[in-house]
Amino acid sequence: MRRLGGTLAVCALAALSSAVPAAATGRCGDPSTRPWCDTSRSPDQRAALLLGALSQDEKVSLLGGNDFQGGINSGPDIHTGQSPAVDRVGLPSVYYSDGPLGPRQGPATAMPAPMGLAATWDPALASAAGAVVGNEARSKGNDAVFAPTVNIMRTPLGGRTFEAYGEDPHLVSRLTVQWIRGAQSQGVMATVKHFAANNQEGQDPSGQAGRPGSPLGAGTVGSRYIHDSVIDERTLHEVYLPQFESAVKEAGSAIVMCSYNRLNGAFACQNRQLLEDILRRDWGFAGYVLADYGAAHDTAGNLNGGLDFEPWPPWAYTPTQIDAALASGQASPATVDEHVRRILRTLFAFGFFDRPAYRNDDAQIDKAAHAATVQHIEESAATVLENRGILPLDAGRLHSVAVIGKPATSFVTGGGSGNVTPFDFANPLSAIRQRVGPGVSVSYDDGTDPARAAGIARGADVALVFAADYETEGSDRGCLSLECPDQGNQDGLIDQVAAAQPNTAVILETGGPVLTPWRDRIKGLVEAWYPGEQGGLALARVLFGDVDPGGRLPVTFPDREADIPTAGDPQKYPGVDNEVTYKEGVLVGYRWFDARGLTPAFPFGYGLSYTHFGFGRLQVGAPGHGGAQPVSVEVTNLGGRPGVAVPELYVGAPPGSPVAEPPWRLAAFARVPLAPGARRRVTLEVGARSRRFWDAATHGWRDLPGCLPVAVGASSRELALRARLCDRSASAPGRRRARCRRPTLRFRIHSLAGSPIVRVLVYVNGRRVRTVRARRITRVVVRRPGRTAFRLRLVDVSRAGRRRVTVRRYRACTKTRPGTRHPGGRRG
Repeated sequence: MRRLGGTLAVCALAALSSAVPAAATGRCGDPSTRPWCDTSRSPDQRAALLLGALSQDEKVSLLGGNDFQGGINSGPDIHTGQSPAVDRVGLPSVYYSDGPLGPRQGPATAMPAPMGLAATWDPALASAAGAVVGNEARSKGNDAVFAPTVNIMRTPLGGRTFEAYGEDPHLVSRLTVQWIRGAQSQGVMATVKHFAANNQEGQDPSGQAGRPGSPLGAGTVGSRYIHDSVIDERTLHEVYLPQFESAVKEAGSAIVMCSYNRLNGAFACQNRQLLEDILRRDWGFAGYVLADYGAAHDTAGNLNGGLDFEPWPPWAYTPTQIDAALASGQASPATVDEHVRRILRTLFAFGFFDRPAYRNDDAQIDKAAHAATVQHIEESAATVLENRGILPLDAGRLHSVAVIGKPATSFVTGGGSGNVTPFDFANPLSAIRQRVGPGVSVSYDDGTDPARAAGIARGADVALVFAADYETEGSDRGCLSLECPDQGNQDGLIDQVAAAQPNTAVILETGGPVLTPWRDRIKGLVEAWYPGEQGGLALARVLFGDVDPGGRLPVTFPDREADIPTAGDPQKYPGVDNEVTYKEGVLVGYRWFDARGLTPAFPFGYGLSYTHFGFGRLQVGAPGHGGAQPVSVEVTNLGGRPGVAVPELYVGAPPGSPVAEPPWRLAAFARVPLAPGARRRVTLEVGARSRRFWDAATHGWRDLPGCLPVAVGASSRELALRARLCDRSASAPGRRRARCRRPTLRFRIHSLAGSPIVRVLVYVNGRRVRTVRARRITRVVVRRPGRTAFRLRLVDVSRAGRRRVTVRRYRACTKTRPGTRHPGGRRG
């Protein structure tokens, strides 16, 4: 009966085909016998045809992975995950690879840590990084890559801080979008992770599990596997979800990985509100959801909650367990069908069937080009935090340099799924020797004996001390000093070297913020992050001024550990009885420091150049379509060297705000290279979302009233230029009601990711009032519902099945004077 039903479904859908089907050029097969191989059909049509051809057992098999080894081992021929094939219908296996810092499948190009990429404040470099990782994942025979990691840094103690892009939702979102676009431009499917609120790994009371060399940490207190992130609705939507929303709606991420933790009671991988209501209904996600490894707990709960695929190991989605859930009525065959359809539709949409299988062959990789990209990213990421005249170094005036510390000769990176074995490694010591040439003596000490290292430093012209932390998946750091985990007394080493040599600069290779109690006793401080395989060459060029250090902090460096948002309250972190309460609300990172009047060691957005910049002549433009508003600033290089300026725009809380707002929120930024003396006017666009807050009472976005303060400067604590941002629709005090004009609103409808819009759903105040259907919709007319204020929501559905949601709010209006003309609303 199952096979007969599938055959009838195939025949019914095949009748819709054209007389001459278009054959796929890849692995699918002949469309005359396999109609789902007809490339003239939409992904939805092809998925429906293939779904109808599958037996029930075959459908069930597609929901769970079949490779145990890849989740625990790494090797040239070991993929991180694999799905079963169904040869009978021409459905090959899908291969997955880890990838936040590069494929974890034998040697690969080791990228700078994503935190370092975030320090570039450069979406174009994020795209380049994504393209490198995507290309290598493809060249190693993979169809999808488990990246990017986009969780907000709620606490700098987090073990996976290095894997993500920092503490600000806007910065993280901008980098996320471009990384995904870069990766997917290479023909692989990106997997944005970890959805959602996976912001800690758990504390390890022993302090031993998260040491270098451990394959994975084991934080047992507040463990990521079981803790419940308790977050109010507004904080969730304003801080912890925006980057995922951008990944789905702007970048078109193929896959979303749900996280281990609970979110407001329910495990993320069976959280229907998260996976079905927010992700699919509100954001229009058309891809599929897979579980982090071991994050599926309850077969029926996962099936009904929105989980489509469990890659490794199939604990909840084994055929036996799924069949039992179906037999008991806990889940329905229709639910299984929907999960399989989502997977198939995504594979068709990304051309999986219509191309040859990717070969696993490292010879395809342009290693030299990828290494050059790594070096460029690290040069742009290196962030100078202190410079009292020591940098850049002048090799022509030096006779001797002392290089101190193990990181000067070691490849430094984090642990877990981001631990990549590099194709090549250019260590800082060798690069410095190469840069200064044979005329300068370069001595080295690994720093294990601070007194000995201080003696070597004392006899040199300058000392360069390299120090590092270690972060790893699975457990959080025990403290923010360089001694957690214990890699020797690096703080003591820096103190002794600085006491012996007044010309000392420290180069940090860390995954995130660390304490710097010795910063006033040294002349220079450079944060290099985990710099990737070409980190040594990049750092030598930065230290000797061959390039301007381009980095700006994507995180706040605290003066004291007691100042961070989660300090001093176990309910906040690591949690009590596995419940972690986000009491700080939207005050994350620099917002917390600003709101509490705390002075950080180094503020968010901060970083020094080898030149000086001036910002001036701030201008606010009129709002455009969609509510975006341009703000322009004149940026001038006032020094004698070329450099990179990063003007940062923040919006403040308006007077009379109905909710508590942080003093400032990042809303826009730009990266501006300038020659000496050059001047450029830079336009920063403030999006409509920056003018809104999430209203928990109405479960939607609301405009902030009146005019918002706006400020531009070099960091979150250096905002010299101020203005006001007033939207025409803002309800500023004393503003008169708008006049009603024509009773209709007109909207232009554009295609979505190259696919025409075939259906538009129109909602007024939450109620559907109209559905428009056509082969290609280019314009929609909506009748205004009287003169009262109302909320309009348009849901565009493309032929490829993707959705775009647009929300507009209209103020109440008065009766129009005779003869008033209305040009009609437009949506860009």
